[in-house]
Amino acid sequence: MLSSSSRLLRVLSLLQTRSHWAGPELAERLEVHPRTLRRDIDRLRQLGYPIHASSGVAGGYAFRAGQSLPPLLLDDEEALAVAIALQIAAAGTVSGVEESSLRALVKLEQVMPTRLRRRTHALRSAIVPVQRMGPTIDAGVLATLATACRDQLQVGFSYRDLRGQASVRQVQPHGLVHTGNHWYLVAWDPARDDWRTFRIDRVQGTPRSGTHFAPRPAPAGDLRAYVTGAMAGVHQQGDQARVVLHQSSEVMARTIPPSAATLEAIDEAHCLMLCGTGQLDSLVYWLMALDVEFDVLEPPVLKERLRRASERVGRSLARRRRGGEA
Repeated sequence: MLSSSSRLLRVLSLLQTRSHWAGPELAERLEVHPRTLRRDIDRLRQLGYPIHASSGVAGGYAFRAGQSLPPLLLDDEEALAVAIALQIAAAGTVSGVEESSLRALVKLEQVMPTRLRRRTHALRSAIVPVQRMGPTIDAGVLATLATACRDQLQVGFSYRDLRGQASVRQVQPHGLVHTGNHWYLVAWDPARDDWRTFRIDRVQGTPRSGTHFAPRPAPAGDLRAYVTGAMAGVHQQGDQARVVLHQSSEVMARTIPPSAATLEAIDEAHCLMLCGTGQLDSLVYWLMALDVEFDVLEPPVLKERLRRASERVGRSLARRRRGGEA
């Protein structure tokens, strides 16, 4: 038998793992009488935990929103995961949460047992953030869209597409997808009678939530797969770069995600990379950083950018050689 205080922590932990527990099932899990469970629930309510009780055949217990945020009970792995997530958020692609993430991380580390604090410090020293390459997005915009997805509320916003054309959209949001560099909203667009993806950094102003809608099955059965397919279509439309990489598509797929470019196998030692030309300077950087031989087929402007970059590298090496001889 658990002590009274240990049992309360156990009740709290179990309630946080599910949205609803049937009373008899929870009592059986705790190996206590239902009356004892009711007394424990009353004690937790006195401590500020908003636990809702329902009666009847489907009766049981569930957490509900309260007036204030009660303490959360985390096991070791959960606390470590939260600490890592907060550290990443402090240097991530969502603006407006950096300071609050650091404050939350400090609070969490203050109450961590020594064994966990050591692991957290080890991870912090080992994880080196990379300079952000993609655009940042506003945390408020992301939260509004996430809430609309969860509550199945139509949402309206002003949007500027890849070509810079502005429009006002009224859509039924389904979910959010992060590809590493960008955040996307996947939504059903009634005006176009089809699914659409929207880059959230191109949403202008604050989205406006509207009425409820009946949800549809996810496109392609999986949002990430749908966004990946949509990005592949973008790579093959309009102005695009065509680059032959001197490595198989299977090997290059480990380095180049589908959201960045489309890879087409040529033979066992070569593949064709197709990608957009919206950020040529970034493309020049990544081509030179791939550590693989390549041939640019088009566009000519990419060849020119690479030629100029090669000349700069050559001049730098020549200066270093002259300095060594002196």
